[in-house]
Amino acid sequence: MVSARLEGLRSSLARQDLDFLFVTHLPNIRYLTGFTGSAGVLVVGDGQAVFTTDGRYKEQARDQVQGVPVVVGRQAALLTAAEWLSARRRGKATMGIEAVHMSVSDHERLCSRLGKRFTITAAPPLIEQQRMVKDAAEIALIRQAVLFAAKLFERLLATVRPGIRETRIAAELEYAARQGGCEGMAFDTIIASGSRSALPHGRASDQPIPRRGFVVSDFGVILGGYCSDMTRTFHVGRPDKQARIFYQAVHDAQLAGIEAVRPGVPASEVDRAARHALRSSGWGRYFTHSTGHGVGLEIHEAPRVASGQTELLRPGMVITIEPGAYVPRQWGVRVEDMVVVTEQGCEVLTPTTKKLISL
Repeated sequence: MVSARLEGLRSSLARQDLDFLFVTHLPNIRYLTGFTGSAGVLVVGDGQAVFTTDGRYKEQARDQVQGVPVVVGRQAALLTAAEWLSARRRGKATMGIEAVHMSVSDHERLCSRLGKRFTITAAPPLIEQQRMVKDAAEIALIRQAVLFAAKLFERLLATVRPGIRETRIAAELEYAARQGGCEGMAFDTIIASGSRSALPHGRASDQPIPRRGFVVSDFGVILGGYCSDMTRTFHVGRPDKQARIFYQAVHDAQLAGIEAVRPGVPASEVDRAARHALRSSGWGRYFTHSTGHGVGLEIHEAPRVASGQTELLRPGMVITIEPGAYVPRQWGVRVEDMVVVTEQGCEVLTPTTKKLISL
């Protein structure tokens, strides 16, 4: 698996006229080698590759890294990699870097060590493009993470009651996640109740759950390195007619987005479908973010499911569908599932009911 990924990257380098790629983004390194530590550099070229790290990760790298030799240096991994490359390339070469993931100071150090023989250029997101389409093993890990999180939602509902603070609910959820064996939360847990439900990214605060109102719960876990992401909005107390209408509008928009997912469709078309449904119900102006995003080794990956995105959906892509509507200082609702694009359309991975739950 790792060797196939490396060969896929080498083919991309050839098409970009790059002799080497200097990989510093840790999720990309994990994808290509299996290394899960926090310090390392991967250099990939045509027929040449090396992974460098420091003494803290000597044993871990030798246990985990597949497909490339490991060099453990006494200095920063970046400098060890630069010296390895300089010693093995006598003529001129063009090297791509992951510019969005490299600091200015690291770029300066790299240029200083490599000298004028190397032309250093910002490479396109070659590995991220490769990571967009998941293989069967990746999808299996994502499915496990999704199902794990779905069980946590049941624990969350059992915790909620008027007067309990949002942070307490998040703490109970995260404790249960760790007890169950997950590696961590995929992102800071969102518990936003009452008027705070109108905050799309309302991280859990010390606000008590009100006696009546919506609660937006958005969370995910990491299992085997892969993330999950789900959002369910429920209601404390009996929802009135307007609240039910509001919730149903978002629910229907989410279903419209799912219905639009199929191979060959631009990601923007999924966004358009969900947005059109909310506009038709009169709530479109309160939909203030994109419809979704890719999920994998990172919680936010390509493709982005938003207006203007031309990336065509392909079987194996895993994306979220999460339209929402947020009326400032009043209330908000979001419903989110993860789906995998299939040959015929898509499979919804999130099993949790989307009917409005009242507590």
